[in-house]
Amino acid sequence: MTTLTLDDLTKKYAAGVTAVSDLTLTVNEGELMALLGPSGSGKTTTLRLIAGLLRPTRGDVRFDGQSILAVPPEKRGAVMVFQTNALFPFMSVGENVAYGLKIRKLDRAEIKERVAAALTAVHLPDYENRWPDQLSGGQRQRVALARALVIRPRLLLLDEPLSNLDRGLREELRQMIRDLVQETGITTLFVTHDQAEAVTIADRIGVLMNGRLRQVGRPRDFYERPADAQIARFFGGRNFLSGIKQGHIVQTSIGRVEIPASPAPDGPVLLTVRPEAIEIGTNGHNNFLARVQMYNGRLPISRCQVSINGVPIHLTPPPFHNLNTDETIVVHFPRERICVLPPDETEETYEVSKTS
Repeated sequence: MTTLTLDDLTKKYAAGVTAVSDLTLTVNEGELMALLGPSGSGKTTTLRLIAGLLRPTRGDVRFDGQSILAVPPEKRGAVMVFQTNALFPFMSVGENVAYGLKIRKLDRAEIKERVAAALTAVHLPDYENRWPDQLSGGQRQRVALARALVIRPRLLLLDEPLSNLDRGLREELRQMIRDLVQETGITTLFVTHDQAEAVTIADRIGVLMNGRLRQVGRPRDFYERPADAQIARFFGGRNFLSGIKQGHIVQTSIGRVEIPASPAPDGPVLLTVRPEAIEIGTNGHNNFLARVQMYNGRLPISRCQVSINGVPIHLTPPPFHNLNTDETIVVHFPRERICVLPPDETEETYEVSKTS
């Protein structure tokens, strides 16, 4: 098992474009970390720098504390699985999986044993003699994973490996990849633009935006403790309130909001509370009269928008509620579910998420 360390990793292109800037990150041995971000955020560039397919402008890549920048890509022990599986069409499944072992000149008996074990691990036993064009998209991606795992790499790099698959297959292969990483103990960096995918698969997540690492944490951290408004929006946050903090109270456009203990200094702040955290009914503190503007009670998730002092607020009430447009209700913001963020200069009071 290998610990991956990126130290001040930076990649600038001749045109003056900075793809990755000052990236410092540690992926612990045996960990499955997701590198998450929108298109163009530097995720794939980071993988290519680690694999040796690109040279960094500045910084270092270390495996177990040793710099590998001078090590050729084929000798680093890092294997990359791409968005397109890139199987050799003129080779059988078994030959595709065995390719890396033959390059390493292993004996025939060991190759046969390891190929069979790798295909069993990806739930494709007895597929050695099939051809790539006889496989479904999900099966081809499993073969690509088997081809990577069979050489027992120090580091597995997965570049959006599930993005070309339909939803059902993606969910199935997410679990398979997680199981494989846990069983083999291979340190894995999984790149994706899909928040749900990152949350489902990863031990920890690092969010990249515009080439910079914005936050690293456990999946729950991004919902409960986002670093700023942009991260909160990226993870589906929809309710944002600017205000002035004084101790445990923030004066906002909807009124006085009681907040949990926060290290944020008194003064301008931005509050966010997730739609699913807001409750209907009175509950001791942070209760606000609201007018229902929209209610969709379709299962399995109800959606509602209310107005508090003219400010739109989104919530997801339990489906057994039956709300009517223009009805006046009381909504409750649980104090412990309110997150205090740095002030956001781009929005006055709220922002509707545009995440996909």
